[in-house]
Amino acid sequence: MQPVLNVEDVRHVEELLTKAGVSLSELMRRAGAAAAQEVERLEDVSTVVVLVGMGNNGGDGWVAAERLMNQGVNVTVVTPVEPARIESNLAHVVAVNAQRAGVPIEVAPPRERLEELLGMADVILDALLGTGFHGEPKAPFDIWIDCVNASGARVVSVDVPSGLSAQSGYAPGACIMADVTVTMLSLKPGLLSDEGRDVTGAIVVAPLAEQTEGLVLEADPVAWRVEVEDYIDVTMPPLSAVDKYSRGTVLVVGGSTRFPGAAILAAKAAARAGAGYVTLAVPESVVPIAQAHLVEIPVIGMPYDPKTGSFAADAREELIHLAKRSGAVVVGPGMLVNASTMSVVAGLLQCDVPLVLDADALNCLAQLTTGRLDSFPELIRRSSPLVLTPHRRELGRLVGMRENPPETLAASLDAARRIVWAEGGNEVCVVAKGTATACVGVDIALLPKPGPASLATAGSGDVLSGIMGASLARGAERFGGESLPLMCALACEVHGYAAAIAAERLGTRGVMAMDVADAAGLAIDALEEQASFVEDFD
Repeated sequence: MQPVLNVEDVRHVEELLTKAGVSLSELMRRAGAAAAQEVERLEDVSTVVVLVGMGNNGGDGWVAAERLMNQGVNVTVVTPVEPARIESNLAHVVAVNAQRAGVPIEVAPPRERLEELLGMADVILDALLGTGFHGEPKAPFDIWIDCVNASGARVVSVDVPSGLSAQSGYAPGACIMADVTVTMLSLKPGLLSDEGRDVTGAIVVAPLAEQTEGLVLEADPVAWRVEVEDYIDVTMPPLSAVDKYSRGTVLVVGGSTRFPGAAILAAKAAARAGAGYVTLAVPESVVPIAQAHLVEIPVIGMPYDPKTGSFAADAREELIHLAKRSGAVVVGPGMLVNASTMSVVAGLLQCDVPLVLDADALNCLAQLTTGRLDSFPELIRRSSPLVLTPHRRELGRLVGMRENPPETLAASLDAARRIVWAEGGNEVCVVAKGTATACVGVDIALLPKPGPASLATAGSGDVLSGIMGASLARGAERFGGESLPLMCALACEVHGYAAAIAAERLGTRGVMAMDVADAAGLAIDALEEQASFVEDFD
């Protein structure tokens, strides 16, 4: 796993490194060397243009430029001002040194000249704006960024692509589209989420000092990015001595006359993800539709309210009875929110069975707690695993942020932690869905590899809930402590991998939720094979 630090915590690590004897000037020298090294690793590099800003990020670029020149690379530094006029003390020193060493410099060139320089470059090193940047780039940097993106040259960014917020992952103005980002000391949230996913390219972490790993851990990472080999402890190798019950039994509770398909998708996904026996409980009016789509899955009709088309109050006890006989329960897809469904959710929460709350079950939970689930931890305190799968708007409804739901990965992590820390046990995991999904437990938050854009389709979340249910049903007794978030992260990666498989067959814009469900089994096999291969190789 790779630790992820908030930007302010990275600054704290820098301060601790200086106290440990690694000066800021030495850190700049090492950062510049790390950036130059990544340029050197690229093939067929003879001409490099280094774009530098006015701060320490620009200082890294000056150091890199001098190193590349000494390695025989044809380097030109493009700077907004003469080195002598750079106000940042460290950047001023390295810039003047690079100029004295003979590094060629272009000061504030007109656009035509800049385009000419970039057109001749094999690689552009972006050292304009660092991790402290937020907002929109101002002139001349906005123009320079546009020229870089139009050049067609390969781009290596230092620490963060200029124009992107390393904390939020948003770029409201011009932003470098990097092929490689060399980030210093640790990953930052904005590199992994929202617009950051599209502009960072391959991310290389440069630790810069031997002490860095320990200091990053002491800084209490906001999250950890999961590698495929980390899943080996929660994968289950296929065995021949099994039956449909030992492979896991899942009950899916959901559906309504308005949204019958959501529960159908969740049930099929649970079956495709390996559950041996899946049962779907829906309002009686939905049974014929569900049976027509699910030949292999038993569909049980529950008392329903003709006015709402959803479960009636009488369904509660029958559903609790079914839940107690199941290995895991998925509740919420397409269920609607009313007094009866809120009663169903409250009743299922009292059952000692692994539980996944999704979609309208989460909205029912928000209603039951008047939008402050973190103030009612006793409602979700239980001995069996509980997984909540809210997207950002649903997460906002759960923690009193209905009007201003979390907009970033960092904000989603904070909101999810309010829930799990209020409850305080290892049995609860919040899967905060978004462009980068976080699986947040009381002790750790994990960031699985994000899925492709083809997941942005109606019903995709219902499929994920079914995959989660199947994962819980196969071995809920093993998922305590950090294992529950890890299991959830694996389910998210299965979801994303299945979408990628579906996109190969149908195109990135042609994937529908049922296609993702159908590919879940192939995705599980592929990920488990990768995890085993890496472990064997190690």
